[in-house]
Amino acid sequence: MDMASALTSFVTLLVVIDPIGTAPMFVALTAGMSAARRRVVALRACAIAVFILTVFGLAGNTVLESLGISLPAFRIAGGLLLFLIAVDMLFERRTKRREDRAQEDDEHDPSVFPLATPLIAGPGAMAAMILLNTGTDVDWIDKLEVHLVMFAVISLVLAMFMIGGLIEKALGRTGILVVTRLLGMLLAALSVQFVLDGLAALGVMPG
Repeated sequence: MDMASALTSFVTLLVVIDPIGTAPMFVALTAGMSAARRRVVALRACAIAVFILTVFGLAGNTVLESLGISLPAFRIAGGLLLFLIAVDMLFERRTKRREDRAQEDDEHDPSVFPLATPLIAGPGAMAAMILLNTGTDVDWIDKLEVHLVMFAVISLVLAMFMIGGLIEKALGRTGILVVTRLLGMLLAALSVQFVLDGLAALGVMPG
């Protein structure tokens, strides 16, 4: 994997997982907990998310093949899914859904649901892990690097969780919305590229 591919993987996972966007949700879901309890919930949620995304990164392509789904078809579907997420981010619908989910959750320990999934390891992140780990020129070193990038992004999520309250106060709601929309634009461009790559692989359009 060259630097450009590594950067693409990092930006894709960073935008889809959205560490800054998940931080306010973590604050809301852990309101009233002690600092020690918050740390435990944050660590558990991130560890579970890493496990889920690792499984999808390593075995996702095998599952697709067993279901008779071609990689180009999944690349197009994944690109469309990521584009829908980008549209939600641009029009603030994703943030609103996350806030509603946080308010509706009454579980004592939110580390598995809704933190680990779907807030961190959501459908978009799962699809991204499969897309980034498949391809004719992807070898085991490339897969290792994708997983290291994923681990780095989840580490950022953990860091945001640990200082979530400070970030929310520093940026304010307006600042968080601005960052979310900027990330949404990046994700929209990346998702279109996934669709174009899938169409090129099917021979529908030139590569």
